[in-house]
Amino acid sequence: MDVPADFVVAIPARHASTRLPGKPLQPLGDRPLVLHVAQRALEAGAAEVWVATDDARVRDALAGFPVRVAMTSPDHPSGTDRLAECAALAGWDDDRVVVNLQGDEPFAPASGIRAVAGLAAQPGVALATLAAPIDDVGTLLDPNAVKVVRGADGDALYFSRAPVPWPRDAFARDRTTMPAGRWWRHIGIYGYRVGFLRRFAAMAPGELEQVEMLEQLRVLEAGCRVAVGIAPDAFPPGVDTPEDLARAQARLAAADTGN
Repeated sequence: MDVPADFVVAIPARHASTRLPGKPLQPLGDRPLVLHVAQRALEAGAAEVWVATDDARVRDALAGFPVRVAMTSPDHPSGTDRLAECAALAGWDDDRVVVNLQGDEPFAPASGIRAVAGLAAQPGVALATLAAPIDDVGTLLDPNAVKVVRGADGDALYFSRAPVPWPRDAFARDRTTMPAGRWWRHIGIYGYRVGFLRRFAAMAPGELEQVEMLEQLRVLEAGCRVAVGIAPDAFPPGVDTPEDLARAQARLAAADTGN
């Protein structure tokens, strides 16, 4: 799959996270979390890397790092809205491919970032994202692990917090064992052309989105094509809570010692 040479990565980094206040600036090793995420984007070969933030402290933490910073409104309800403002400030044209890399993904593999950019550049794709196999019943039943159902062509049919498709017969017998079949965990990285990003941000939230609290359902409910690629490398869990941050610290320390 061809990856556009001029694709950009934009990282929404809101300072006032509810579950982990000041999340972009939380220390991970010897650097703030947001610098680790920006480094992953640079390693993917993006033509430009932007951090869209609402706080001057995040901007200041990035001083001297080879990324651009867009100071955006503190009132955006979602990262998509924040990136739409970033696109306007950056002056990107409608055909530019942008990857939305969440600001809490310090271990996002470069291969996955590039895969999303390549998918987003395909004709007819409105939104591109990734998925990974689910191989344990705990993840399948976990409402915090979003599931995606893919069609034969790889496009998304539905996203849910529920275990879809529901393994009726297997779960009638036992819900403690992973059933036979194939399930996919959605990975929250997105790619789109800037023109669709603007359209997405302007869409009213759909009914399905409001039920499941999943923004990507807005795109499906509007009848737009969502392409779902299989992640070429593992995406370790992101950092949403103090417990996640502690696990990330341990992972980084293990990598530094070669364990």
